[in-house]
Amino acid sequence: MKILIALIISLLMISHVIHAQELPHYMTEEESRIWENYSPPFITSEFTTPPPTPVRTMAEWEEVQGIIITWTSYTSILRQIVDYAQDEGVVYIVCTDSNTVRTYLTSGGVPLVNLKFILTSFNSVWCRDYGPWAVYSGVADSLKLIDWVYNRPRPLDDNVSVGFSNFVNTPLYQSTVSPNNLTATGGNFMVDGHGTGFSSKLILNENSGKTEAQINNIMSQFMGISRYIKMDNLPYDQIHHIDMHMKLIDEETLLVGEYPSGVADGPQIEANLQYILNNFLTCFGRQYKVVRIPMPPNTSGQYPPTANYYTYTNSVFVNKTIIVPIYGLSKDTTALRIYREALPGYRVVGINCNGMISALGAIHCITKEIGVQEPVFISHAKLLNTSNTVSPYEVKAFVKSKSGVAGVSLYWRTDTTQAYSQIVMTLSQDTFRASIPPQASGADVCYYVSATSVSGKTINKPLTAPSGYLKFHVNNPVIHLSLKIAPEGLYNVNTGYLERRDTVTVYLRDASAPYILRDSAIGVIDSATMTCQFNFVHASTGKYYIVLNHFQSLETWSKAGGDSLRANGLMQTYDFTSSVSQAYGNNLKLKGTKSCLISGDVNQDGIVDGSDLLEIDNDLYNYVTGRYLRTDLNGDGYADAGDMVIADNNAGAQSLVP
Repeated sequence: MKILIALIISLLMISHVIHAQELPHYMTEEESRIWENYSPPFITSEFTTPPPTPVRTMAEWEEVQGIIITWTSYTSILRQIVDYAQDEGVVYIVCTDSNTVRTYLTSGGVPLVNLKFILTSFNSVWCRDYGPWAVYSGVADSLKLIDWVYNRPRPLDDNVSVGFSNFVNTPLYQSTVSPNNLTATGGNFMVDGHGTGFSSKLILNENSGKTEAQINNIMSQFMGISRYIKMDNLPYDQIHHIDMHMKLIDEETLLVGEYPSGVADGPQIEANLQYILNNFLTCFGRQYKVVRIPMPPNTSGQYPPTANYYTYTNSVFVNKTIIVPIYGLSKDTTALRIYREALPGYRVVGINCNGMISALGAIHCITKEIGVQEPVFISHAKLLNTSNTVSPYEVKAFVKSKSGVAGVSLYWRTDTTQAYSQIVMTLSQDTFRASIPPQASGADVCYYVSATSVSGKTINKPLTAPSGYLKFHVNNPVIHLSLKIAPEGLYNVNTGYLERRDTVTVYLRDASAPYILRDSAIGVIDSATMTCQFNFVHASTGKYYIVLNHFQSLETWSKAGGDSLRANGLMQTYDFTSSVSQAYGNNLKLKGTKSCLISGDVNQDGIVDGSDLLEIDNDLYNYVTGRYLRTDLNGDGYADAGDMVIADNNAGAQSLVP
């Protein structure tokens, strides 16, 4: 591949002031001074224009040939990553002396297999942020690499992608030259493999010379991103990388970090999550599933801003293994359990990152996946729980491979001690189809899809099958519930509508002490009708309290004694807006003719008080705006005096429970 060496002398001069062993994830004071007038002296690749045909950015859970790491800083952690990752693929090690690396690995008992050494210069260990992205022409054709402008004045890091593309002889397309120059960082970008990308609004802040539409266009041309979701920055995460608090673990599931109520970045994370749930569906047109995982404190029980940014979401997929940061904390075992439950069949391993988290990064930050040369792409909307015991369950899969698709099969079973049954899938209108026979109520159906390319390569969906699998439950008829809900701040008495659609979580609790939680569901309140529908698949016919949790309002329980709900598949209704007596303790507020959820519990501690007013006042003072800003009680997009009035009028109000 032809290489143009541009401004190499300038590159070396700037690099001289940057010491790789000392560089944290965040920008140092010295770098901040450099950054003001910094222009990256690129070693350019052959291509600084977008790929000639549309591309698709691969998701992290797809098959990879291996990962990249840069050998500097935290070498004991890197050694453990190598040990686990080499079981799954190649580990590309960027380094200046391969013999030193080999000696260190051997001294720790790590075998020297599946290793490739790329001898090139670098500034820091954070290759997630400056390493290349893997994309495919079309859906699953030829592999290409994409490079952005790194958001640090670390010129050697910024050129690692060129060295890597030369080493693996794969074309590199750089969005580094105007009008396509884009400053971005890998830790602030995640994708679903179907054209949806996620970032914090750091991407807008660091490309202030471009409009959002221009940024979206660059992402579309270079990355194949047709829908680019951007969330508000968090107040305490100094680097604003979303991989420090959330992770896509499949096309429809968000793993989201959770702080105790009202603590650290917890409220803003929740507001961002509500923004996603209220405005976007998955690539299959369904609500995102949310899996919560704790954001742990330090050993003294402290959280940001008085502690390091401990996180369990900063993990990395390497084919059938997922490597998770742990810290020697009590919540480590909980985090690993959550991963194992959410990702059946994966080998889930932890590496203690206590020694590096103060630099604001962990496992995901120091690794970068590289896709295989010939993928077999399987797109499948997994079957959901159903009450159907009569009709077959159709499984559909879209499959693509560069060499063509030789065959696709569906494997299923209801008894994990027995072998799978195989059904050959047939092609109809670009989609492979087969049906699982109907099952009796109570059955758990485990299944996977297996596809073989013309070249002879076989891949399963999920990748871990047959030990891992997709599963749906055949239930007794579910509890269908339609609720009418109006958050006070959002209800406009003049129009009779809510100012926006909004998400609410509903819990079903036993109507008698100790009020055991039986099921939960998330729904979106329609702004015109104020109604939302819920399906409860785990609760049977019985008497329940209906408990509402809205991120700006007091938690509200239904009227005393609860209500009888039937698991008969028929829609049942409950109207919280008709009377304050519809809530336990009359804990609703009359606004016009509607009984509304009491707004103002911004920090979700169960009471509207001075701490909520202070948070609103701080956002007002700093002119904070946002579509789903937690301090924007009236839904006008701003934290302002109107929100202060709502919270002040409700001061002292608190959640009432039996």
